[in-house]
Amino acid sequence: MTEDQACSSASAVCRISVRSTQPRSLPAHAAKTLRKWGRRIVKRDVLLGILLVLALPLSGCATTSGGPGQSADSGDDEVYDPFESYNRVIFRFNDEFDRFVLKPVAEAYSYVLPRPVKNSVSRFFNNLLGPTVVVNDLLQGKLKQSAADTGRFVINSTIGVVGLFDPAKPLGLTPHNQDFGLTLGVWGLHAGPYIVWPILGPSNLRDSIGLVGDYYTYPVNYLKDSKSRWGLRILDAVDTRANLLGATNVLEQAAGPDRYLFLREAYFQHRLNQIYDGNPPQPKFDDELMDDSATPSDGGGASPPVSAPNPKDQASPAH
Repeated sequence: MTEDQACSSASAVCRISVRSTQPRSLPAHAAKTLRKWGRRIVKRDVLLGILLVLALPLSGCATTSGGPGQSADSGDDEVYDPFESYNRVIFRFNDEFDRFVLKPVAEAYSYVLPRPVKNSVSRFFNNLLGPTVVVNDLLQGKLKQSAADTGRFVINSTIGVVGLFDPAKPLGLTPHNQDFGLTLGVWGLHAGPYIVWPILGPSNLRDSIGLVGDYYTYPVNYLKDSKSRWGLRILDAVDTRANLLGATNVLEQAAGPDRYLFLREAYFQHRLNQIYDGNPPQPKFDDELMDDSATPSDGGGASPPVSAPNPKDQASPAH
């Protein structure tokens, strides 16, 4: 073998060895799928991490001695709103979006569809909340209610044709409203600052964290077809707005000059009422103020007459 042949043979061996050590590239469609799911996972984990970090100061001062059913909001009398200027900007944006986009679409939707069809659509989306309700029943220790809600979901999903009908209601299986924000409140996490999200509307830090759990228990989010997934989300929003058309005029009349404050307080009271299953604690008054008002004035004057007890107060149950 000549020197040139030996060199060429050595070069060929080197090229073969280099090729064998290079990693094989994935097919284009597989690499695209991995990148897509990787971005989704990173976005969700980053969002969850940010929300949990923001919630750490709240959880550190949360009151949990009351056990299940006792919220950390039991002593709160006011809404904590440090971002009011920002919230008002988003509130005005949401108000304009509703006025020029969502409300007209909801009105057309309500005008075109017959009432039985709209009722079936509403029942369909309410039935999709069944897994979220059942999971949060269990997390709150409501075992009996969880069993009832499971039976309701199964019956309406099968006999009721994926929730278009409600055969479970005549059986005594009434619907319940539950979400992860309520569960965190039952566990003792404070509501935190009031937040108005674009499009989504009023919320607070605790309920915003709960949206992460609600996402993973909502069946629509597991649809692979993005068009079907977004189509159902939009239809759900339009159907929900159509069901609230009758309350729009009442809200405008009751809200007064500042609709932002009215809706903020209404949201706070609504969530507090849900956490305590319709029986929230009574607000606590200042003991010193009550003592001063009950003390008779000096100067020898006669004590004020004692009013007769109110029959309604006697009939109210003790807390």
